[in-house]
Amino acid sequence: MDILVVGAGLTGATLARALAEKGHEIRLIEQREHLAGNCFDYFNDNEIDVHMYGTHIFHTQSAEVWHFASRFAEWYPYQHEVRAFIDGKLVPVPFNINSIEALFPTSIADRLIYALLNEFGLGQKVPILELRKSQNKDLQFLANYVYEKVFLHYTEKQWGFTPEQLDQAVTGRVPVFVGKDNRYFQDKYQGIPIAGYTRMVERMLEHENISVDLNTKFSRDQLEEVDHCFYTGAIDEYFNYVLGELPYRSLKFNFLEFNRAHFQPYAVVNYPNNYDWTRIGEYKYFLDTKSDKTVVSYEYPEAFVRGQNERYYPIPNEANDKLYKRYLELAAKEAKLTFAGRLGDYRYYNMDQAMLRAIKLSESF
Repeated sequence: MDILVVGAGLTGATLARALAEKGHEIRLIEQREHLAGNCFDYFNDNEIDVHMYGTHIFHTQSAEVWHFASRFAEWYPYQHEVRAFIDGKLVPVPFNINSIEALFPTSIADRLIYALLNEFGLGQKVPILELRKSQNKDLQFLANYVYEKVFLHYTEKQWGFTPEQLDQAVTGRVPVFVGKDNRYFQDKYQGIPIAGYTRMVERMLEHENISVDLNTKFSRDQLEEVDHCFYTGAIDEYFNYVLGELPYRSLKFNFLEFNRAHFQPYAVVNYPNNYDWTRIGEYKYFLDTKSDKTVVSYEYPEAFVRGQNERYYPIPNEANDKLYKRYLELAAKEAKLTFAGRLGDYRYYNMDQAMLRAIKLSESF
Protein backbone atom coordinates (compact mmCIF):
# COMPACT_ATOMS: atom_id res chain seq x y z
CA MET A 1 0.00 0.00 0.00
CA ASP A 2 1.00 3.63 -0.41
CA ILE A 3 1.13 5.13 3.08
CA LEU A 4 1.69 8.70 4.21
CA VAL A 5 3.26 9.21 7.64
CA VAL A 6 2.98 12.75 9.00
CA GLY A 7 5.71 13.68 11.49
CA ALA A 8 9.30 12.42 11.77
CA GLY A 9 9.51 12.06 15.54
CA LEU A 10 10.00 8.69 17.19
CA THR A 11 6.40 7.61 16.58
CA GLY A 12 6.46 8.51 12.89
CA ALA A 13 9.93 7.12 12.26
CA THR A 14 9.15 3.83 14.00
CA LEU A 15 5.89 3.50 12.06
CA ALA A 16 7.64 4.26 8.78
CA ARG A 17 10.34 1.63 9.34
CA ALA A 18 8.03 -1.08 10.62
CA LEU A 19 5.55 -0.59 7.77
CA ALA A 20 8.29 -0.39 5.15
CA GLU A 21 9.63 -3.74 6.31
CA LYS A 22 6.17 -5.20 5.66
CA GLY A 23 6.48 -4.13 2.01
CA HIS A 24 4.48 -0.88 2.05
CA GLU A 25 5.65 2.25 0.23
CA ILE A 26 6.09 5.05 2.75
CA ARG A 27 6.22 8.78 2.23
CA LEU A 28 7.16 10.56 5.46
CA ILE A 29 6.70 14.31 5.70
CA GLU A 30 7.92 16.64 8.45
CA GLN A 31 7.14 20.35 8.74
CA ARG A 32 10.36 21.10 10.63
CA GLU A 33 13.77 21.27 8.98
CA HIS A 34 15.09 18.25 10.89
CA LEU A 35 14.25 14.66 11.81
CA ALA A 36 13.68 13.17 15.29
CA GLY A 37 11.08 15.64 16.56
CA ASN A 38 11.76 16.81 20.10
CA CYS A 39 14.53 14.19 20.38
CA PHE A 40 16.63 16.12 17.87
CA ASP A 41 20.26 16.49 18.95
CA TYR A 42 23.61 17.52 17.46
CA PHE A 43 27.30 17.41 18.37
CA ASN A 44 28.85 20.84 18.88
CA ASP A 45 32.45 21.89 18.23
CA ASN A 46 33.53 20.29 21.52
CA GLU A 47 31.86 16.96 20.62
CA ILE A 48 29.16 17.49 23.27
CA ASP A 49 25.83 15.89 22.34
CA VAL A 50 23.39 18.77 22.78
CA HIS A 51 19.67 17.94 22.95
CA MET A 52 17.95 20.93 21.36
CA TYR A 53 14.60 20.34 23.08
CA GLY A 54 15.82 19.41 26.54
CA THR A 55 17.37 16.35 28.12
CA HIS A 56 16.27 12.97 26.73
CA ILE A 57 17.19 9.67 28.39
CA PHE A 58 16.16 6.41 26.78
CA HIS A 59 14.86 3.82 29.24
CA THR A 60 12.52 0.87 28.95
CA GLN A 61 11.45 -2.41 30.47
CA SER A 62 10.41 -3.68 27.03
CA ALA A 63 12.92 -6.03 25.41
CA GLU A 64 10.96 -5.64 22.17
CA VAL A 65 11.46 -1.87 22.09
CA TRP A 66 15.09 -2.08 23.21
CA HIS A 67 16.02 -4.60 20.53
CA PHE A 68 14.17 -2.65 17.85
CA ALA A 69 15.95 0.59 18.77
CA SER A 70 19.29 -1.24 19.07
CA ARG A 71 19.12 -2.10 15.37
CA PHE A 72 19.77 1.59 14.70
CA ALA A 73 21.95 2.68 17.63
CA GLU A 74 24.88 1.62 19.74
CA TRP A 75 24.34 2.55 23.38
CA TYR A 76 26.35 4.28 26.04
CA PRO A 77 25.16 2.60 29.30
CA TYR A 78 24.11 5.80 31.04
CA GLN A 79 22.15 5.48 34.30
CA HIS A 80 20.26 8.69 34.99
CA GLU A 81 20.37 10.40 38.38
CA VAL A 82 18.62 13.67 39.21
CA ARG A 83 19.20 15.96 42.14
CA ALA A 84 16.81 18.58 43.50
CA PHE A 85 17.88 21.77 45.25
CA ILE A 86 15.97 21.55 48.55
CA ASP A 87 16.74 23.55 51.69
CA GLY A 88 20.16 24.46 50.32
CA LYS A 89 21.21 20.87 49.51
CA LEU A 90 21.24 18.72 46.39
CA VAL A 91 19.29 15.57 47.23
CA PRO A 92 18.15 12.62 45.09
CA VAL A 93 14.77 12.64 43.38
CA PRO A 94 12.64 10.63 43.34
CA PHE A 95 12.76 11.31 47.08
CA ASN A 96 14.24 8.27 48.84
CA ILE A 97 15.96 7.12 52.02
CA ASN A 98 19.16 8.94 51.03
CA SER A 99 17.15 12.15 50.60
CA ILE A 100 15.68 11.75 54.10
CA GLU A 101 19.10 11.17 55.65
CA ALA A 102 20.52 14.23 53.88
CA LEU A 103 17.77 16.63 54.99
CA PHE A 104 16.80 15.59 58.52
CA PRO A 105 18.67 15.12 61.81
CA THR A 106 19.56 11.46 62.41
CA SER A 107 16.93 10.84 65.09
CA ILE A 108 14.11 12.17 62.91
CA ALA A 109 15.44 10.48 59.76
CA ASP A 110 15.58 7.08 61.48
CA ARG A 111 11.99 7.42 62.64
CA LEU A 112 10.74 8.42 59.19
CA ILE A 113 12.63 5.61 57.48
CA TYR A 114 11.30 3.04 59.95
CA ALA A 115 7.72 4.24 59.36
CA LEU A 116 8.14 4.00 55.58
CA LEU A 117 9.58 0.49 55.76
CA ASN A 118 6.94 -0.65 58.24
CA GLU A 119 3.97 0.61 56.21
CA PHE A 120 5.09 0.08 52.61
CA GLY A 121 8.14 -2.21 52.59
CA LEU A 122 11.56 -1.95 50.98
CA GLY A 123 11.69 -1.20 47.26
CA GLN A 124 8.16 0.19 46.97
CA LYS A 125 7.30 3.31 44.97
CA VAL A 126 4.66 5.37 46.73
CA PRO A 127 2.87 8.24 44.89
CA ILE A 128 2.94 11.38 47.01
CA LEU A 129 -0.84 11.75 47.03
CA GLU A 130 -1.06 8.16 48.31
CA LEU A 131 1.52 8.85 51.02
CA ARG A 132 -0.57 11.81 52.20
CA LYS A 133 -3.42 9.41 53.02
CA SER A 134 -1.36 7.56 55.66
CA GLN A 135 -2.67 7.59 59.24
CA ASN A 136 0.87 7.43 60.64
CA LYS A 137 1.85 10.84 62.06
CA ASP A 138 5.48 10.50 61.01
CA LEU A 139 4.45 9.65 57.44
CA GLN A 140 1.96 12.51 57.43
CA PHE A 141 4.81 14.83 58.37
CA LEU A 142 7.03 13.34 55.65
CA ALA A 143 4.26 13.48 53.05
CA ASN A 144 3.55 17.15 53.77
CA TYR A 145 7.27 17.97 53.63
CA VAL A 146 7.81 16.17 50.31
CA TYR A 147 4.59 17.59 48.87
CA GLU A 148 5.63 21.15 49.75
CA LYS A 149 9.34 20.92 48.96
CA VAL A 150 9.36 18.59 45.95
CA PHE A 151 5.97 18.53 44.22
CA LEU A 152 3.78 21.56 44.83
CA HIS A 153 5.84 24.46 43.53
CA TYR A 154 7.56 22.40 40.82
CA THR A 155 4.14 21.27 39.55
CA GLU A 156 2.83 24.83 39.62
CA LYS A 157 5.78 25.98 37.54
CA GLN A 158 5.74 23.01 35.19
CA TRP A 159 2.00 22.72 34.60
CA GLY A 160 0.39 25.93 35.85
CA PHE A 161 -1.79 23.79 38.16
CA THR A 162 -1.54 22.24 41.62
CA PRO A 163 -1.06 18.44 41.78
CA GLU A 164 -4.69 17.97 42.81
CA GLN A 165 -5.89 19.69 39.63
CA LEU A 166 -4.11 17.19 37.39
CA ASP A 167 -4.56 13.51 36.67
CA GLN A 168 -2.83 11.43 39.35
CA ALA A 169 -0.62 9.90 36.67
CA VAL A 170 1.37 13.15 36.75
CA THR A 171 2.28 12.97 40.43
CA GLY A 172 2.65 9.21 40.17
CA ARG A 173 5.51 9.65 37.71
CA VAL A 174 7.87 10.76 40.51
CA PRO A 175 6.95 8.72 43.61
CA VAL A 176 8.68 8.45 46.96
CA PHE A 177 11.02 5.47 46.65
CA VAL A 178 11.45 3.29 49.76
CA GLY A 179 15.09 2.41 49.14
CA LYS A 180 18.56 3.79 48.47
CA ASP A 181 18.67 3.51 44.70
CA ASN A 182 19.40 7.05 43.51
CA ARG A 183 18.59 6.34 39.87
CA TYR A 184 15.67 8.24 38.40
CA PHE A 185 14.58 5.10 36.53
CA GLN A 186 14.93 1.47 37.53
CA ASP A 187 14.22 0.10 34.05
CA LYS A 188 16.28 -2.86 32.81
CA TYR A 189 17.45 -1.04 29.69
CA GLN A 190 18.84 2.50 29.90
CA GLY A 191 21.23 4.47 27.75
CA ILE A 192 22.08 7.25 25.31
CA PRO A 193 22.73 6.54 21.60
CA ILE A 194 26.48 6.98 21.11
CA ALA A 195 25.93 8.68 17.73
CA GLY A 196 22.92 10.64 19.02
CA TYR A 197 19.15 10.38 18.68
CA THR A 198 19.08 12.14 15.32
CA ARG A 199 21.46 9.59 13.80
CA MET A 200 19.37 6.77 15.27
CA VAL A 201 16.29 8.14 13.49
CA GLU A 202 18.23 8.71 10.27
CA ARG A 203 19.30 5.06 10.27
CA MET A 204 15.73 4.00 11.00
CA LEU A 205 14.59 5.78 7.85
CA GLU A 206 17.32 4.39 5.59
CA HIS A 207 15.13 1.91 3.70
CA GLU A 208 14.34 1.53 0.02
CA ASN A 209 10.60 1.80 0.68
CA ILE A 210 10.85 5.11 2.59
CA SER A 211 11.06 8.62 1.14
CA VAL A 212 11.42 11.64 3.44
CA ASP A 213 10.43 15.26 2.81
CA LEU A 214 11.43 17.87 5.41
CA ASN A 215 10.04 21.42 5.55
CA THR A 216 6.78 19.97 4.26
CA LYS A 217 3.40 20.75 5.77
CA PHE A 218 0.44 18.39 5.69
CA SER A 219 -2.58 19.22 3.57
CA ARG A 220 -5.77 17.22 3.17
CA ASP A 221 -5.34 16.80 -0.57
CA GLN A 222 -2.32 14.57 0.17
CA LEU A 223 -4.79 11.95 1.43
CA GLU A 224 -6.11 11.51 -2.12
CA GLU A 225 -2.70 10.22 -3.24
CA VAL A 226 -2.35 7.41 -0.66
CA ASP A 227 -4.18 4.36 0.67
CA HIS A 228 -3.74 5.32 4.31
CA CYS A 229 -2.24 8.03 6.52
CA PHE A 230 -0.72 7.86 9.99
CA TYR A 231 -0.94 11.34 11.45
CA THR A 232 1.27 12.19 14.44
CA GLY A 233 0.47 15.90 14.51
CA ALA A 234 -2.03 17.54 16.85
CA ILE A 235 -5.51 16.03 16.48
CA ASP A 236 -7.26 19.35 17.15
CA GLU A 237 -5.15 21.07 14.51
CA TYR A 238 -6.11 18.44 11.94
CA PHE A 239 -9.77 19.28 12.51
CA ASN A 240 -9.06 23.04 12.41
CA TYR A 241 -9.93 23.39 16.12
CA VAL A 242 -13.62 22.99 15.30
CA LEU A 243 -14.36 21.81 18.89
CA GLY A 244 -11.87 24.13 20.57
CA GLU A 245 -8.15 24.00 21.26
CA LEU A 246 -6.56 21.24 23.36
CA PRO A 247 -4.21 22.89 25.88
CA TYR A 248 -0.51 22.06 26.11
CA ARG A 249 2.46 23.18 28.15
CA SER A 250 5.50 24.34 26.28
CA LEU A 251 9.12 24.95 27.24
CA LYS A 252 11.65 27.70 26.63
CA PHE A 253 15.36 26.91 26.82
CA ASN A 254 18.27 29.19 27.52
CA PHE A 255 21.47 27.47 26.35
CA LEU A 256 24.75 28.66 27.83
CA GLU A 257 28.35 27.59 27.26
CA PHE A 258 30.93 27.86 30.05
CA ASN A 259 34.71 27.72 29.89
CA ARG A 260 34.99 25.11 32.60
CA ALA A 261 34.95 21.32 32.80
CA HIS A 262 31.57 21.15 34.55
CA PHE A 263 28.81 23.50 35.64
CA GLN A 264 27.05 21.23 38.14
CA PRO A 265 27.77 17.81 39.69
CA TYR A 266 24.93 15.96 37.88
CA ALA A 267 23.38 15.90 34.42
CA VAL A 268 20.08 17.32 35.69
CA VAL A 269 19.37 19.45 38.75
CA ASN A 270 15.77 20.36 39.57
CA TYR A 271 14.77 23.60 41.29
CA PRO A 272 11.33 22.99 42.83
CA ASN A 273 11.26 26.05 45.09
CA ASN A 274 13.86 28.51 43.82
CA TYR A 275 14.06 30.58 40.64
CA ASP A 276 11.74 30.67 37.64
CA TRP A 277 13.33 27.76 35.82
CA THR A 278 12.44 24.18 36.74
CA ARG A 279 15.75 22.50 35.99
CA ILE A 280 19.19 22.83 34.47
CA GLY A 281 20.58 20.12 32.20
CA GLU A 282 24.26 19.62 31.48
CA TYR A 283 24.78 17.56 28.35
CA LYS A 284 28.37 16.30 28.50
CA TYR A 285 27.41 13.85 31.27
CA PHE A 286 25.30 11.73 28.92
CA LEU A 287 28.24 10.37 26.92
CA ASP A 288 30.89 11.28 29.52
CA THR A 289 32.43 13.74 27.06
CA LYS A 290 35.85 15.10 28.05
CA SER A 291 36.19 18.81 27.32
CA ASP A 292 37.37 22.00 29.00
CA LYS A 293 34.01 23.55 28.06
CA THR A 294 30.45 22.61 28.92
CA VAL A 295 26.92 23.34 27.67
CA VAL A 296 23.87 23.69 29.90
CA SER A 297 20.21 24.57 29.36
CA TYR A 298 17.95 26.43 31.74
CA GLU A 299 14.39 25.15 31.29
CA TYR A 300 11.42 27.51 31.64
CA PRO A 301 7.88 26.09 31.33
CA GLU A 302 5.25 28.23 29.65
CA ALA A 303 1.82 27.92 28.08
CA PHE A 304 1.66 26.73 24.49
CA VAL A 305 0.60 29.48 22.09
CA ARG A 306 0.01 28.63 18.46
CA GLY A 307 2.64 30.11 16.18
CA GLN A 308 4.93 31.10 19.04
CA ASN A 309 6.32 27.89 20.54
CA GLU A 310 6.16 24.08 20.41
CA ARG A 311 3.68 21.68 22.00
CA TYR A 312 5.42 19.59 24.68
CA TYR A 313 3.08 18.20 27.32
CA PRO A 314 -0.65 17.47 26.98
CA ILE A 315 -2.32 18.69 30.18
CA PRO A 316 -4.06 15.68 31.75
CA ASN A 317 -7.25 16.64 33.50
CA GLU A 318 -10.93 15.73 33.19
CA ALA A 319 -12.00 18.67 31.03
CA ASN A 320 -9.22 18.14 28.48
CA ASP A 321 -9.87 14.40 28.38
CA LYS A 322 -13.52 15.05 27.54
CA LEU A 323 -12.56 17.43 24.73
CA TYR A 324 -10.06 14.91 23.32
CA LYS A 325 -12.71 12.17 23.31
CA ARG A 326 -14.99 14.44 21.27
CA TYR A 327 -12.18 14.78 18.72
CA LEU A 328 -11.85 10.99 18.73
CA GLU A 329 -15.48 10.79 17.63
CA LEU A 330 -14.59 12.93 14.61
CA ALA A 331 -11.49 10.82 13.97
CA ALA A 332 -13.59 7.64 13.86
CA LYS A 333 -15.23 8.98 10.68
CA GLU A 334 -11.88 9.28 8.88
CA ALA A 335 -11.53 5.89 7.18
CA LYS A 336 -8.07 6.45 5.73
CA LEU A 337 -6.56 8.04 8.81
CA THR A 338 -4.96 6.81 12.05
CA PHE A 339 -3.86 9.25 14.75
CA ALA A 340 -0.84 8.36 16.87
CA GLY A 341 1.89 9.81 19.04
CA ARG A 342 1.95 12.38 21.80
CA LEU A 343 -0.04 14.93 19.81
CA GLY A 344 -2.33 12.59 17.92
CA ASP A 345 -3.24 10.62 21.04
CA TYR A 346 -3.13 13.69 23.32
CA ARG A 347 -1.07 11.70 25.78
CA TYR A 348 2.39 12.06 27.24
CA TYR A 349 4.64 9.22 26.10
CA ASN A 350 8.12 8.31 27.19
CA MET A 351 10.27 7.54 24.17
CA ASP A 352 9.91 3.79 24.59
CA GLN A 353 6.13 4.09 24.98
CA ALA A 354 5.90 6.07 21.75
CA MET A 355 7.92 3.44 19.92
CA LEU A 356 5.93 0.53 21.35
CA ARG A 357 2.67 2.21 20.36
CA ALA A 358 4.01 2.58 16.81
CA ILE A 359 5.22 -1.01 16.65
CA LYS A 360 1.84 -2.34 17.78
CA LEU A 361 0.01 -0.11 15.30
CA SER A 362 2.14 -1.46 12.46
CA GLU A 363 1.46 -5.05 13.52
CA SER A 364 -2.31 -4.54 13.63
CA PHE A 365 -2.53 -2.54 10.40
